[in-house]
Amino acid sequence: MGEEMTVERVQTMIARAPYHQWLGLKVTAVHDDGIELIATWREEWVVNPDRRYTHGGVLAALVDLTADWAMIKKLGRPVPTIDLRVDYHSAAMPGDLTCRGKTLKIGSQFSSSESFVFDAMGKLLASGRGTYFNAQPKI
Repeated sequence: MGEEMTVERVQTMIARAPYHQWLGLKVTAVHDDGIELIATWREEWVVNPDRRYTHGGVLAALVDLTADWAMIKKLGRPVPTIDLRVDYHSAAMPGDLTCRGKTLKIGSQFSSSESFVFDAMGKLLASGRGTYFNAQPKI
């Protein structure tokens, strides 16, 4: 796989994607079986101007990308999502979000991981599990 997957290395990899830049993703930890990220809150996330909660699509994206990147130490790259399950637990009000992902299984072609999104007070907002296609790309 080559280069060690440090926080700095993974931050550089994640920051290559304009969408990840827009989400304000900051890698705070990289584990053998997971990752921790902070998503910097943006006014554009608000779906209801009166109530000011975050659109569920932003939470789903965070669940997906955190579960995907949870496998970075094992796979060395992000991989395509095949299936994604998201559960919403509470409305996400304005404020940065903490995302934690954990690898569940790495197979020869398919892998799975789960992730959780929390507010600044540690309240669980969303969680989910994804299946990812990790077979080596054909050259």
